[in-house]
Order: sequence, then C-alpha cells, then structure tokens
Amino acid sequence: MRNKFDMQLERLNSQLTHMGEMCEIAITRATKALEDGKVDEAKAVQEADEEIDQLEKDIERLCLKLLLQQQPVARDLRQISAALKMITDMERIGDQAADIADLSLYIAKNATSISEKKAEAADIPVIVKMSEAAAKMVRDSVNAYVEKDLELSRAVIDYDDIVDEMFEENKKQLIDYISKNGGEGGREAIDLIMVAKYLERIADHATNIAEWVEFSITGIHKESKV
Repeated sequence: MRNKFDMQLERLNSQLTHMGEMCEIAITRATKALEDGKVDEAKAVQEADEEIDQLEKDIERLCLKLLLQQQPVARDLRQISAALKMITDMERIGDQAADIADLSLYIAKNATSISEKKAEAADIPVIVKMSEAAAKMVRDSVNAYVEKDLELSRAVIDYDDIVDEMFEENKKQLIDYISKNGGEGGREAIDLIMVAKYLERIADHATNIAEWVEFSITGIHKESKV
C-alpha cells in the first residue's frame, strides 16, 4: 500500500514540476511578446495558461485522491496540503503572464511603430531582468518542493525583496520617461508600469509557493502575501 502511495506522490511531484515549467514558459514568452510585439508569442502564452489551468484541476484531483484513498502520515499530509495551495498560486501566475501578453499586444498595436515601441522598451531593461528573476523564483520554489530543499525555499523568499527593488527602479525610470517626454509615449509607459506590476505579483506568488514548501518541511507557515 505504501509503495503505491509513494508512486502517487512521485506523480504529484512530476505534475507540479510540469506546471512550474509551464509557468516559466508563460512568463518568458509574455516578455518576448513585449519585446517583439508578435501575436504568435502572445498566443503561446494563452495556450500555456490554458494548460496551467488544466494542470491545476488534474493535480487537485490527485491530491484529493491521495487524501481520501490513502492514510497519509503528518509529513505526507503537509506535502499534499502544500501542493493544493501551491497550484492556486501557479494558476494565478499563468493568468498574470496572460495579462502581460495581452498588454504587450495592446502596446504593439497602439505604438506609433514597432521600432519606436522597441526603443522605449530598450530604455527600461529592468523589465526583462524582472521577468528572468520571477521565472527563476517560480522554478526554484517548485524544485525546492520536489527536492524538499528548505534552504532553496528560503532563498526564494529572500529574493522577493530584490524583485521589489527592481519594480521600484523600473517605475522610477518610467515616471522619469513620462516627465521628460510629456504626453508622447505616456500611455505605453503606463502600460509598461502595469507589466512590471504583474511581474512583481508573480514574484509574490513564487514567494507564497516557497512559504508552502517551508510548511511542508517544517510544519510552520508564514502568512501568504497575495
């Protein structure tokens, strides 16, 4: 009986890893859509978001099956409970990546030209750095769960402060851009602030995931941010 339970836990780990990978893909391609203004990239994000939604349902069913059909010990129970919480944050990450993709298309459509949009984006490379950092936080938080790595989960939690600093830097640069250029390009700059805010929220969700990893290992959980 325990062997079957362990196999199902391995399946849970595999599905969570795949869901984390899809979140990472969605974040990366949403940022690519921002840089290139391509419909293909934005559509890929929407497809990834749909797969993330389906994975949430599949993992939820597996977790409930493990709870109802097996008799998990305390640590197993924490692991399953943490997984149920984690998938909620990952589903929201997918939604926010899709929101970034939608904004990227809107920016491309309303910019005077794609080349001008790129020039504006080139003035704020912090957005790309934020995207890379947020994607890494998601990847590391899920890996921490699978590997039961408490140190890695705490590193993700600590790194959220760095992403917050990136957001403040990005916001300052965009406000300066609006101040120097007046109304010209102001709408695009405001949209880019929204993109940065979505990335900051994604980092918060990754932090929540890491906190649930910590709970699954230690039995202690800090209050979630979002």
